[in-house]
Amino acid sequence: MVNATKGLLITCDIPMAQFIINLNNSLPASQKFIIHILDGTHLFVQPHMAEMIRSAVAEFRDQNSYEKPA
Repeated sequence: MVNATKGLLITCDIPMAQFIINLNNSLPASQKFIIHILDGTHLFVQPHMAEMIRSAVAEFRDQNSYEKPA
């Protein structure tokens, strides 16, 4: 019998994948969203968590971006 799981494939660079993995690890077991880590740059996650992941990544980028002073 074949088992299928609906999910979302995330492709990113290695540092961003590590950020997402650490985000997943910081959550309680009932809220973890990573279904499978395919390799260093591909993650298979639960589709309903897409917006939360996007929001966390955007916040992380905003905190770590440099703006040249005027």
